[in-house]
Amino acid sequence: MAMRCATARFVGNFRHHLPRGITRLHTHATSFGFKEVGEEEKSKMVGKVFNNVASNYDLMNDIMSGGLHRLWKDRLVSKLHPFPGMKHLDVAGGTGDVAFRILESIKSDSRRAMQRGLDDLNEETEIYACDINPNMLSIGKKRAIEQGLGDERCLFWTEGDAEALKFKDSSMDSYTIAFGIRNVTHIEKVLAEAYRVLKLGGRFLCLELSHVEQPLFKQIYDFYSFQLIPAIGGLVAGDRESYQYLVESIRRFPNQGLKGKILKPQKKKKHEVELSKRHL
Repeated sequence: MAMRCATARFVGNFRHHLPRGITRLHTHATSFGFKEVGEEEKSKMVGKVFNNVASNYDLMNDIMSGGLHRLWKDRLVSKLHPFPGMKHLDVAGGTGDVAFRILESIKSDSRRAMQRGLDDLNEETEIYACDINPNMLSIGKKRAIEQGLGDERCLFWTEGDAEALKFKDSSMDSYTIAFGIRNVTHIEKVLAEAYRVLKLGGRFLCLELSHVEQPLFKQIYDFYSFQLIPAIGGLVAGDRESYQYLVESIRRFPNQGLKGKILKPQKKKKHEVELSKRHL
């Protein structure tokens, strides 16, 4: 299993600096797994997948990553360096996995700042969990209550499309998207919206499953992905087709070259880019 965590610091307005050639991803983004589908059809099909897996979201991620998704999300948040008073947007984050970690990081790492009281911290900090799927948001709200975070005034749940965010320009200090960007229809629109809502110097972090390049591990990974994961999904969650799509979507998503196609050109505009990978 491969994991990518891309971090970019943006020093400018993306609308003026969209890399040439990024629209070449458009054709790829209209695929649904190994099938080529229309754009509207893909949105509906992806929505159906996540409606089906919402109640088993943690189980799905455990099956897909062997449980490593928890460690990867921890690392994502550690690289974010959350701070009290930050305005953060987590896209495709309906279940709250990343948002909860950010909130906990702020609480645990900011004891000195909390001398003036937790209420002050809550009033200043704004963490938005945004997801296009209401079922995923419902799971997140339920988990927040179970974890004693149901009354957190700094935690907001927002139903919204990553390609057309409802937030104002230059309103966010940081933006994360974990295991979500490969499911969108237009990657370039998602990135444009991320740039739009980020403040000058804001940070973009993307966590995504990727390709295994080493031949031996690739054979093992392919067998696990195409033979075991859908079968396990069928047995445990009663939904083989959704898990089949999820493993196919990883293969259809741009490989590690995505850094060069999308993120690397930003260095010319004084953007800092980092890419890291993890394998089973």
